[in-house]
Amino acid sequence: MADPQGFMTTSRQEWPRRPVEERVRDWAEVYVRGGLLPIVSGQAGRCMDCGIPFCHEACPLGNLIPEWNDLVSREDWRAAGERLHATDNFPEVTGRLCPAPCEAGCVLAINQPAVTIRNVECAVADRAWRDGRVPPRPPERLSGRSVAVIGSGPAGLAAAQQLTRAGHTVTVYEKDDRLGGLMRYGIPEFKMEKRHLDRRLEQMRAEGTRFRTSTTVGHDVGAAELRARHDAVVIATGARAWRELPVPGRELTGIHQAMEYLPLANRVREGDLDRSPLSAAGKHVVIVGGGDTGADCLGTAVREGAASVTQLDIYALPGAERDEDREPWPVYPKVYRLSVAHEEARELRTAPVADADARLFAASTLRFTGDPAGHVRSLRLTGVDAARRPLSGTGRTLPVDLVLLALGFSGPDRSDGLADQLGLAVEPGGTISRDGGFATNVAGVFAAGDAARGQSLIVWAIAEGRAVAAAVDRRLTGSSRLPAPISPYDRPMTV
Repeated sequence: MADPQGFMTTSRQEWPRRPVEERVRDWAEVYVRGGLLPIVSGQAGRCMDCGIPFCHEACPLGNLIPEWNDLVSREDWRAAGERLHATDNFPEVTGRLCPAPCEAGCVLAINQPAVTIRNVECAVADRAWRDGRVPPRPPERLSGRSVAVIGSGPAGLAAAQQLTRAGHTVTVYEKDDRLGGLMRYGIPEFKMEKRHLDRRLEQMRAEGTRFRTSTTVGHDVGAAELRARHDAVVIATGARAWRELPVPGRELTGIHQAMEYLPLANRVREGDLDRSPLSAAGKHVVIVGGGDTGADCLGTAVREGAASVTQLDIYALPGAERDEDREPWPVYPKVYRLSVAHEEARELRTAPVADADARLFAASTLRFTGDPAGHVRSLRLTGVDAARRPLSGTGRTLPVDLVLLALGFSGPDRSDGLADQLGLAVEPGGTISRDGGFATNVAGVFAAGDAARGQSLIVWAIAEGRAVAAAVDRRLTGSSRLPAPISPYDRPMTV
Protein backbone atom coordinates (compact mmCIF):
# COMPACT_ATOMS: atom_id res chain seq x y z
CA MET A 1 0.00 0.00 0.00
CA ALA A 2 1.97 2.96 -1.32
CA ASP A 3 -0.12 5.66 0.37
CA PRO A 4 -2.08 4.59 3.46
CA GLN A 5 -4.06 7.83 3.30
CA GLY A 6 -4.53 7.97 -0.47
CA PHE A 7 -8.21 7.14 -0.33
CA MET A 8 -8.73 10.08 2.06
CA THR A 9 -6.52 12.69 0.39
CA THR A 10 -7.15 11.98 -3.31
CA SER A 11 -10.53 12.39 -5.00
CA ARG A 12 -11.74 10.09 -7.74
CA GLN A 13 -10.78 11.43 -11.15
CA GLU A 14 -11.76 9.60 -14.33
CA TRP A 15 -10.17 9.58 -17.75
CA PRO A 16 -11.19 12.93 -19.26
CA ARG A 17 -13.45 12.86 -22.29
CA ARG A 18 -13.09 15.08 -25.32
CA PRO A 19 -15.72 17.83 -25.68
CA VAL A 20 -18.99 16.53 -27.07
CA GLU A 21 -18.98 18.99 -29.97
CA GLU A 22 -15.58 17.69 -31.05
CA ARG A 23 -15.99 13.97 -30.64
CA VAL A 24 -19.36 13.60 -32.40
CA ARG A 25 -17.71 14.90 -35.57
CA ASP A 26 -15.39 11.89 -35.75
CA TRP A 27 -15.26 8.20 -34.78
CA ALA A 28 -12.13 8.24 -32.65
CA GLU A 29 -12.33 7.12 -29.03
CA VAL A 30 -14.09 9.65 -26.86
CA TYR A 31 -11.25 10.00 -24.33
CA VAL A 32 -8.50 12.59 -24.40
CA ARG A 33 -5.49 10.82 -25.88
CA GLY A 34 -2.69 10.84 -23.35
CA GLY A 35 -5.00 12.21 -20.68
CA LEU A 36 -4.99 9.13 -18.46
CA LEU A 37 -1.33 8.52 -17.63
CA PRO A 38 -0.79 11.84 -15.78
CA ILE A 39 -3.54 11.04 -13.25
CA VAL A 40 -3.57 7.27 -13.01
CA SER A 41 -0.79 6.78 -10.46
CA GLY A 42 -2.60 8.99 -7.97
CA GLN A 43 -5.85 7.18 -8.67
CA ALA A 44 -4.23 3.80 -8.11
CA GLY A 45 -2.95 5.16 -4.81
CA ARG A 46 -6.54 5.42 -3.60
CA CYS A 47 -6.63 1.61 -3.34
CA MET A 48 -6.93 0.56 0.31
CA ASP A 49 -5.18 -2.80 -0.17
CA CYS A 50 -8.06 -4.42 1.72
CA GLY A 51 -7.49 -7.57 3.72
CA ILE A 52 -10.31 -9.14 1.74
CA PRO A 53 -10.23 -7.65 -1.79
CA PHE A 54 -13.86 -7.81 -2.90
CA CYS A 55 -12.84 -6.20 -6.20
CA HIS A 56 -10.82 -9.33 -6.92
CA GLU A 57 -13.81 -11.53 -6.12
CA ALA A 58 -16.13 -9.41 -8.29
CA CYS A 59 -13.90 -9.85 -11.34
CA PRO A 60 -14.64 -13.05 -13.30
CA LEU A 61 -11.03 -13.09 -14.48
CA GLY A 62 -9.69 -12.94 -10.94
CA ASN A 63 -7.60 -9.90 -11.85
CA LEU A 64 -4.99 -9.14 -9.17
CA ILE A 65 -6.33 -5.63 -8.72
CA PRO A 66 -4.75 -4.59 -5.39
CA GLU A 67 -1.37 -5.83 -6.62
CA TRP A 68 -1.25 -3.83 -9.81
CA ASN A 69 -2.85 -0.82 -8.15
CA ASP A 70 0.06 -0.77 -5.71
CA LEU A 71 2.59 -1.21 -8.51
CA VAL A 72 1.06 1.59 -10.58
CA SER A 73 0.97 3.92 -7.59
CA ARG A 74 4.74 3.29 -7.32
CA GLU A 75 5.03 3.68 -11.13
CA ASP A 76 6.45 0.19 -11.56
CA TRP A 77 4.79 -0.23 -14.95
CA ARG A 78 6.73 -3.31 -16.00
CA ALA A 79 5.64 -5.37 -13.00
CA ALA A 80 2.10 -4.01 -13.20
CA GLY A 81 1.84 -5.13 -16.82
CA GLU A 82 3.09 -8.60 -15.93
CA ARG A 83 0.55 -9.01 -13.12
CA LEU A 84 -2.30 -7.77 -15.32
CA HIS A 85 -1.45 -10.07 -18.22
CA ALA A 86 -1.19 -13.01 -15.84
CA THR A 87 -5.00 -13.11 -15.65
CA ASP A 88 -6.30 -11.19 -18.67
CA ASN A 89 -5.43 -11.89 -22.31
CA PHE A 90 -6.87 -8.61 -23.60
CA PRO A 91 -6.74 -5.91 -20.90
CA GLU A 92 -6.67 -3.10 -23.46
CA VAL A 93 -10.13 -4.33 -24.50
CA THR A 94 -11.64 -5.00 -21.08
CA GLY A 95 -10.20 -1.70 -19.85
CA ARG A 96 -12.42 0.01 -22.43
CA LEU A 97 -15.49 -2.19 -22.65
CA CYS A 98 -16.08 -3.89 -19.28
CA PRO A 99 -18.81 -2.33 -17.07
CA ALA A 100 -16.41 -2.82 -14.15
CA PRO A 101 -18.20 -5.00 -11.59
CA CYS A 102 -14.88 -4.77 -9.73
CA GLU A 103 -15.58 -1.13 -8.95
CA ALA A 104 -18.97 -2.02 -7.48
CA GLY A 105 -17.13 -4.48 -5.23
CA CYS A 106 -14.48 -1.98 -4.17
CA VAL A 107 -14.52 -1.63 -0.38
CA LEU A 108 -14.07 2.11 -0.76
CA ALA A 109 -17.41 2.16 -2.61
CA ILE A 110 -19.25 1.42 0.64
CA ASN A 111 -19.35 5.13 1.38
CA GLN A 112 -17.10 6.85 -1.19
CA PRO A 113 -16.51 6.83 -4.96
CA ALA A 114 -14.72 3.61 -5.89
CA VAL A 115 -11.17 3.37 -7.17
CA THR A 116 -11.06 3.88 -10.95
CA ILE A 117 -10.00 0.27 -11.45
CA ARG A 118 -10.97 0.04 -15.11
CA ASN A 119 -9.00 3.20 -15.97
CA VAL A 120 -5.93 1.86 -14.17
CA GLU A 121 -6.25 -1.41 -16.07
CA CYS A 122 -6.44 0.38 -19.40
CA ALA A 123 -3.47 2.57 -18.54
CA VAL A 124 -1.34 -0.44 -17.61
CA ALA A 125 -2.24 -2.24 -20.85
CA ASP A 126 -1.64 0.79 -23.06
CA ARG A 127 1.67 1.55 -21.33
CA ALA A 128 2.80 -2.06 -21.80
CA TRP A 129 2.15 -1.83 -25.54
CA ARG A 130 3.80 1.60 -25.75
CA ASP A 131 6.92 0.33 -24.03
CA GLY A 132 7.16 -2.80 -26.20
CA ARG A 133 6.49 -5.17 -23.30
CA VAL A 134 3.82 -7.33 -24.93
CA PRO A 135 5.90 -9.56 -27.19
CA PRO A 136 4.56 -12.74 -28.78
CA ARG A 137 4.91 -15.79 -26.53
CA PRO A 138 5.16 -18.79 -28.84
CA PRO A 139 5.45 -22.21 -27.19
CA GLU A 140 8.86 -23.76 -26.64
CA ARG A 141 7.68 -27.02 -28.21
CA LEU A 142 4.59 -28.33 -29.98
CA SER A 143 2.39 -31.04 -28.50
CA GLY A 144 1.46 -32.65 -31.80
CA ARG A 145 -2.24 -32.08 -31.02
CA SER A 146 -4.56 -29.81 -32.97
CA VAL A 147 -7.59 -27.83 -31.79
CA ALA A 148 -10.29 -26.06 -33.77
CA VAL A 149 -11.86 -22.98 -32.20
CA ILE A 150 -15.12 -21.89 -33.80
CA GLY A 151 -15.66 -18.17 -33.34
CA SER A 152 -13.21 -15.29 -32.92
CA GLY A 153 -14.95 -13.27 -30.26
CA PRO A 154 -13.39 -12.75 -26.83
CA ALA A 155 -14.05 -16.31 -25.63
CA GLY A 156 -12.69 -17.91 -28.80
CA LEU A 157 -9.61 -15.72 -29.00
CA ALA A 158 -8.77 -16.20 -25.32
CA ALA A 159 -9.09 -19.98 -25.68
CA ALA A 160 -7.01 -19.95 -28.86
CA GLN A 161 -4.21 -17.90 -27.35
CA GLN A 162 -4.00 -20.04 -24.23
CA LEU A 163 -4.00 -23.30 -26.19
CA THR A 164 -1.40 -22.03 -28.66
CA ARG A 165 0.88 -21.01 -25.82
CA ALA A 166 0.43 -24.49 -24.34
CA GLY A 167 1.91 -25.95 -27.52
CA HIS A 168 -1.17 -27.09 -29.43
CA THR A 169 -1.75 -26.24 -33.08
CA VAL A 170 -4.83 -24.04 -33.06
CA THR A 171 -6.98 -22.94 -35.97
CA VAL A 172 -9.70 -20.34 -35.42
CA TYR A 173 -12.67 -20.48 -37.80
CA GLU A 174 -14.63 -17.24 -38.22
CA LYS A 175 -17.70 -16.81 -40.40
CA ASP A 176 -17.17 -13.06 -40.92
CA ASP A 177 -14.58 -11.65 -43.29
CA ARG A 178 -12.60 -10.17 -40.40
CA LEU A 179 -11.69 -11.45 -36.97
CA GLY A 180 -13.02 -10.25 -33.65
CA GLY A 181 -16.71 -11.17 -33.59
CA LEU A 182 -18.79 -8.48 -31.92
CA MET A 183 -15.60 -6.69 -30.87
CA ARG A 184 -15.11 -6.01 -34.59
CA TYR A 185 -18.59 -5.41 -35.92
CA GLY A 186 -20.72 -4.82 -32.83
CA ILE A 187 -18.66 -2.33 -30.81
CA PRO A 188 -18.52 1.17 -32.34
CA GLU A 189 -15.15 2.71 -33.05
CA PHE A 190 -15.74 5.55 -30.58
CA LYS A 191 -15.81 3.00 -27.74
CA MET A 192 -12.81 1.01 -28.91
CA GLU A 193 -10.66 1.74 -31.93
CA LYS A 194 -10.04 -1.48 -33.82
CA ARG A 195 -6.28 -0.90 -33.86
CA HIS A 196 -6.23 -2.39 -30.36
CA LEU A 197 -7.83 -5.58 -31.66
CA ASP A 198 -5.64 -5.74 -34.77
CA ARG A 199 -2.49 -5.38 -32.70
CA ARG A 200 -3.47 -8.29 -30.46
CA LEU A 201 -4.36 -10.46 -33.46
CA GLU A 202 -0.90 -9.85 -34.92
CA GLN A 203 0.59 -11.01 -31.63
CA MET A 204 -1.48 -14.20 -31.84
CA ARG A 205 -0.38 -14.85 -35.43
CA ALA A 206 3.24 -14.43 -34.38
CA GLU A 207 2.67 -16.97 -31.61
CA GLY A 208 1.42 -19.52 -34.14
CA THR A 209 -2.39 -19.31 -34.01
CA ARG A 210 -3.91 -19.89 -37.43
CA PHE A 211 -7.02 -18.08 -38.66
CA ARG A 212 -9.59 -18.89 -41.33
CA THR A 213 -12.08 -16.13 -42.01
CA SER A 214 -15.23 -16.22 -44.17
CA THR A 215 -15.68 -19.83 -43.08
CA THR A 216 -18.98 -20.89 -41.57
CA VAL A 217 -18.63 -24.25 -39.84
CA GLY A 218 -21.68 -26.28 -40.71
CA HIS A 219 -21.92 -24.67 -44.14
CA ASP A 220 -18.52 -23.98 -45.73
CA VAL A 221 -16.95 -26.87 -43.86
CA GLY A 222 -18.93 -29.71 -42.32
CA ALA A 223 -19.00 -29.83 -38.53
CA ALA A 224 -18.38 -33.59 -38.46
CA GLU A 225 -15.49 -33.21 -40.91
CA LEU A 226 -13.94 -30.54 -38.69
CA ARG A 227 -14.32 -32.72 -35.62
CA ALA A 228 -12.58 -35.60 -37.40
CA ARG A 229 -9.75 -33.32 -38.50
CA HIS A 230 -8.85 -32.06 -35.01
CA ASP A 231 -8.17 -33.64 -31.63
CA ALA A 232 -10.61 -31.24 -29.95
CA VAL A 233 -13.11 -28.56 -30.90
CA VAL A 234 -14.09 -25.48 -28.91
CA ILE A 235 -17.39 -23.84 -29.81
CA ALA A 236 -17.32 -20.13 -29.00
CA THR A 237 -19.76 -18.72 -31.52
CA GLY A 238 -21.41 -16.27 -29.13
CA ALA A 239 -25.12 -15.59 -28.71
CA ARG A 240 -26.36 -13.95 -31.88
CA ALA A 241 -29.97 -15.14 -31.92
CA TRP A 242 -31.56 -11.77 -31.33
CA ARG A 243 -34.87 -11.27 -29.57
CA GLU A 244 -37.84 -9.99 -31.52
CA LEU A 245 -40.58 -7.45 -30.77
CA PRO A 246 -43.92 -9.05 -31.72
CA VAL A 247 -46.16 -5.99 -31.95
CA PRO A 248 -48.47 -4.75 -34.74
CA GLY A 249 -46.56 -3.08 -37.54
CA ARG A 250 -43.34 -5.00 -37.05
CA GLU A 251 -43.44 -5.98 -40.73
CA LEU A 252 -43.00 -2.37 -41.89
CA THR A 253 -39.75 -1.40 -43.57
CA GLY A 254 -37.39 0.79 -41.61
CA ILE A 255 -37.43 -1.48 -38.55
CA HIS A 256 -34.14 -3.31 -38.03
CA GLN A 257 -32.23 -5.24 -35.43
CA ALA A 258 -29.35 -3.43 -33.74
CA MET A 259 -26.99 -6.10 -35.02
CA GLU A 260 -28.08 -5.36 -38.56
CA TYR A 261 -27.39 -1.66 -38.04
CA LEU A 262 -24.12 -1.59 -36.05
CA PRO A 263 -22.07 -3.91 -38.33
CA LEU A 264 -22.83 -1.72 -41.34
CA ALA A 265 -21.63 1.38 -39.51
CA ASN A 266 -18.46 -0.46 -38.56
CA ARG A 267 -17.95 -1.57 -42.14
CA VAL A 268 -17.96 2.07 -43.16
CA ARG A 269 -15.11 2.61 -40.70
CA GLU A 270 -13.28 -0.41 -42.16
CA GLY A 271 -13.53 1.12 -45.62
CA ASP A 272 -15.91 -1.46 -47.07
CA LEU A 273 -18.71 1.07 -47.67
CA ASP A 274 -18.86 4.78 -48.37
CA ARG A 275 -22.14 5.06 -46.52
CA SER A 276 -24.25 2.65 -44.53
CA PRO A 277 -27.49 1.62 -46.28
CA LEU A 278 -29.15 1.97 -42.86
CA SER A 279 -27.60 5.34 -42.06
CA ALA A 280 -29.53 7.45 -39.56
CA ALA A 281 -28.57 10.70 -41.30
CA GLY A 282 -31.51 13.13 -41.24
CA LYS A 283 -33.87 10.55 -39.71
CA HIS A 284 -35.95 10.41 -36.56
CA VAL A 285 -34.61 7.33 -34.79
CA VAL A 286 -36.16 5.31 -31.98
CA ILE A 287 -34.12 2.61 -30.24
CA VAL A 288 -36.14 -0.03 -28.41
CA GLY A 289 -34.05 -1.43 -25.57
CA GLY A 290 -32.24 0.28 -22.73
CA GLY A 291 -28.98 -1.68 -22.54
CA ASP A 292 -25.46 -1.11 -23.78
CA THR A 293 -26.26 -2.21 -27.32
CA GLY A 294 -28.98 0.41 -27.45
CA ALA A 295 -26.50 3.03 -26.22
CA ASP A 296 -24.07 1.95 -28.95
CA CYS A 297 -26.83 2.53 -31.51
CA LEU A 298 -27.51 5.92 -29.94
CA GLY A 299 -23.91 7.12 -30.21
CA THR A 300 -23.68 5.79 -33.76
CA ALA A 301 -26.90 7.52 -34.85
CA VAL A 302 -25.71 10.82 -33.37
CA ARG A 303 -22.47 10.60 -35.36
CA GLU A 304 -24.35 9.73 -38.53
CA GLY A 305 -26.35 12.95 -38.18
CA ALA A 306 -29.77 11.76 -37.04
CA ALA A 307 -32.48 14.42 -36.81
CA SER A 308 -33.51 13.01 -33.42
CA VAL A 309 -32.83 9.94 -31.33
CA THR A 310 -34.90 8.44 -28.52
CA GLN A 311 -34.10 5.28 -26.57
CA LEU A 312 -36.91 3.35 -24.87
CA ASP A 313 -36.15 1.48 -21.65
CA ILE A 314 -38.87 -0.74 -20.20
CA TYR A 315 -37.38 -0.43 -16.73
CA ALA A 316 -38.16 2.46 -14.40
CA LEU A 317 -35.75 5.35 -13.95
CA PRO A 318 -33.15 4.13 -11.44
CA GLY A 319 -32.10 6.20 -8.48
CA ALA A 320 -28.80 8.01 -8.12
CA GLU A 321 -27.72 5.86 -5.17
CA ARG A 322 -27.79 2.09 -4.65
CA ASP A 323 -30.81 0.59 -2.87
CA GLU A 324 -29.16 -0.81 0.24
CA ASP A 325 -32.09 -3.12 0.95
CA ARG A 326 -32.34 -4.72 -2.50
CA GLU A 327 -28.79 -4.32 -3.77
CA PRO A 328 -26.43 -4.05 -0.82
CA TRP A 329 -22.72 -3.63 -1.39
CA PRO A 330 -20.88 -5.37 -3.08
CA VAL A 331 -23.72 -6.27 -5.50
CA TYR A 332 -23.50 -4.38 -8.80
CA PRO A 333 -26.19 -1.70 -8.32
CA LYS A 334 -28.84 -0.57 -10.76
CA VAL A 335 -28.27 3.17 -10.54
CA TYR A 336 -28.70 6.01 -12.99
CA ARG A 337 -25.70 6.10 -15.30
CA LEU A 338 -24.91 8.46 -18.16
CA SER A 339 -22.84 6.74 -20.84
CA VAL A 340 -20.79 8.69 -23.35
CA ALA A 341 -23.58 8.32 -25.91
CA HIS A 342 -26.25 9.54 -23.50
CA GLU A 343 -24.06 12.50 -22.59
CA GLU A 344 -23.77 13.38 -26.27
CA ALA A 345 -27.50 13.06 -26.92
CA ARG A 346 -28.32 15.18 -23.87
CA GLU A 347 -25.94 18.00 -24.70
CA LEU A 348 -26.90 18.06 -28.37
CA ARG A 349 -30.62 17.79 -27.53
CA THR A 350 -31.26 15.12 -30.13
CA ALA A 351 -34.38 13.70 -28.46
CA PRO A 352 -37.74 14.87 -29.90
CA VAL A 353 -39.15 15.25 -26.39
CA ALA A 354 -38.58 17.69 -23.58
CA ASP A 355 -36.64 15.22 -21.43
CA ALA A 356 -33.00 16.13 -20.89
CA ASP A 357 -32.11 12.46 -21.31
CA ALA A 358 -32.61 10.75 -24.67
CA ARG A 359 -34.06 7.80 -22.77
CA LEU A 360 -37.70 7.29 -21.90
CA PHE A 361 -37.90 5.00 -18.89
CA ALA A 362 -40.76 2.64 -17.99
CA ALA A 363 -41.82 2.78 -21.66
CA SER A 364 -43.24 -0.10 -23.69
CA THR A 365 -43.89 -0.20 -27.44
CA LEU A 366 -47.51 -0.86 -28.40
CA ARG A 367 -47.43 -0.69 -32.19
CA PHE A 368 -45.86 0.83 -35.28
CA THR A 369 -47.74 2.62 -38.06
CA GLY A 370 -46.49 3.39 -41.54
CA ASP A 371 -47.10 5.39 -44.68
CA PRO A 372 -48.88 4.08 -47.81
CA ALA A 373 -45.57 2.75 -49.09
CA GLY A 374 -45.23 0.53 -46.02
CA HIS A 375 -42.42 2.42 -44.29
CA VAL A 376 -42.58 3.03 -40.56
CA ARG A 377 -43.53 6.60 -39.61
CA SER A 378 -44.65 6.50 -35.98
CA LEU A 379 -44.33 4.47 -32.81
CA ARG A 380 -47.04 4.31 -30.17
CA LEU A 381 -45.83 3.66 -26.64
CA THR A 382 -47.22 3.56 -23.14
CA GLY A 383 -45.84 3.96 -19.68
CA VAL A 384 -45.72 0.77 -17.58
CA ASP A 385 -45.56 -0.11 -13.89
CA ALA A 386 -43.00 -2.36 -12.22
CA ALA A 387 -44.88 -5.42 -13.48
CA ARG A 388 -44.78 -3.99 -17.05
CA ARG A 389 -48.53 -3.37 -17.08
CA PRO A 390 -49.69 -0.38 -19.16
CA LEU A 391 -50.59 2.73 -17.20
CA SER A 392 -53.71 4.57 -18.23
CA GLY A 393 -53.20 8.02 -19.71
CA THR A 394 -49.50 7.56 -20.44
CA GLY A 395 -49.72 6.88 -24.16
CA ARG A 396 -47.46 8.82 -26.50
CA THR A 397 -46.70 8.78 -30.21
CA LEU A 398 -43.22 9.41 -31.51
CA PRO A 399 -42.34 10.26 -35.11
CA VAL A 400 -39.88 7.76 -36.51
CA ASP A 401 -38.13 6.94 -39.78
CA LEU A 402 -35.76 4.29 -38.41
CA VAL A 403 -36.41 1.84 -35.55
CA LEU A 404 -33.58 -0.18 -34.03
CA LEU A 405 -34.38 -3.19 -31.85
CA ALA A 406 -31.81 -3.76 -29.11
CA LEU A 407 -33.57 -6.37 -26.99
CA GLY A 408 -30.69 -8.73 -26.32
CA PHE A 409 -29.96 -12.27 -27.46
CA SER A 410 -31.33 -15.67 -26.51
CA GLY A 411 -28.45 -17.93 -27.55
CA PRO A 412 -26.31 -18.96 -30.52
CA ASP A 413 -27.59 -18.64 -34.06
CA ARG A 414 -28.42 -22.18 -35.18
CA SER A 415 -29.00 -21.42 -38.84
CA ASP A 416 -25.50 -22.71 -39.71
CA GLY A 417 -26.47 -26.28 -38.71
CA LEU A 418 -23.43 -26.68 -36.44
CA ALA A 419 -25.32 -28.00 -33.42
CA ASP A 420 -27.48 -30.33 -35.50
CA GLN A 421 -24.58 -31.76 -37.49
CA LEU A 422 -22.64 -32.57 -34.35
CA GLY A 423 -25.69 -33.78 -32.45
CA LEU A 424 -25.14 -31.33 -29.59
CA ALA A 425 -27.56 -31.25 -26.68
CA VAL A 426 -29.15 -27.85 -26.28
CA GLU A 427 -30.70 -26.21 -23.22
CA PRO A 428 -34.36 -25.09 -23.29
CA GLY A 429 -33.21 -21.49 -23.66
CA GLY A 430 -31.17 -22.30 -26.76
CA THR A 431 -27.66 -22.40 -25.30
CA ILE A 432 -25.34 -25.39 -25.76
CA SER A 433 -25.38 -27.89 -22.91
CA ARG A 434 -22.11 -28.74 -21.17
CA ASP A 435 -20.83 -30.30 -17.97
CA GLY A 436 -18.59 -28.94 -15.22
CA GLY A 437 -15.55 -29.33 -17.43
CA PHE A 438 -16.99 -27.34 -20.36
CA ALA A 439 -17.48 -30.60 -22.30
CA THR A 440 -20.59 -31.11 -24.42
CA ASN A 441 -22.33 -34.44 -24.91
CA VAL A 442 -20.09 -35.06 -27.96
CA ALA A 443 -16.65 -36.44 -27.13
CA GLY A 444 -13.88 -33.93 -27.74
CA VAL A 445 -16.24 -31.00 -28.26
CA PHE A 446 -16.29 -28.17 -25.71
CA ALA A 447 -18.38 -25.01 -25.44
CA ALA A 448 -17.56 -21.64 -23.86
CA GLY A 449 -18.70 -18.05 -23.75
CA ASP A 450 -22.13 -16.76 -24.64
CA ALA A 451 -22.88 -19.79 -26.84
CA ALA A 452 -23.13 -21.89 -23.69
CA ARG A 453 -23.48 -19.34 -20.93
CA GLY A 454 -25.97 -17.03 -22.58
CA GLN A 455 -25.59 -13.32 -23.17
CA SER A 456 -23.09 -11.96 -20.66
CA LEU A 457 -20.13 -9.63 -20.14
CA ILE A 458 -16.87 -9.55 -22.09
CA VAL A 459 -14.93 -10.41 -18.93
CA TRP A 460 -17.01 -13.57 -18.50
CA ALA A 461 -16.32 -14.50 -22.12
CA ILE A 462 -12.56 -14.12 -21.67
CA ALA A 463 -12.67 -15.98 -18.35
CA GLU A 464 -14.56 -18.85 -19.95
CA GLY A 465 -12.13 -18.89 -22.87
CA ARG A 466 -9.21 -19.26 -20.48
CA ALA A 467 -11.00 -21.91 -18.44
CA VAL A 468 -12.07 -24.01 -21.42
CA ALA A 469 -8.50 -23.89 -22.71
CA ALA A 470 -7.33 -25.48 -19.46
CA ALA A 471 -10.03 -28.14 -19.77
CA VAL A 472 -9.03 -28.97 -23.35
CA ASP A 473 -5.33 -29.01 -22.49
CA ARG A 474 -6.04 -31.41 -19.63
CA ARG A 475 -7.99 -33.74 -21.93
CA LEU A 476 -5.27 -33.76 -24.56
CA THR A 477 -2.26 -34.14 -22.27
CA GLY A 478 -3.60 -35.57 -19.00
CA SER A 479 -2.76 -32.45 -17.01
CA SER A 480 -2.56 -28.70 -17.50
CA ARG A 481 -0.57 -25.77 -16.20
CA LEU A 482 -2.99 -23.31 -17.77
CA PRO A 483 -5.00 -21.27 -15.24
CA ALA A 484 -8.70 -22.07 -15.00
CA PRO A 485 -10.27 -19.03 -13.30
CA ILE A 486 -13.85 -20.33 -13.25
CA SER A 487 -16.13 -23.29 -13.72
CA PRO A 488 -19.17 -23.06 -15.99
CA TYR A 489 -21.38 -23.25 -12.91
CA ASP A 490 -20.08 -19.96 -11.54
CA ARG A 491 -22.64 -17.21 -11.82
CA PRO A 492 -21.87 -13.53 -12.26
CA MET A 493 -22.96 -10.74 -10.02
CA THR A 494 -26.01 -9.13 -11.60
CA VAL A 495 -24.86 -6.47 -14.07
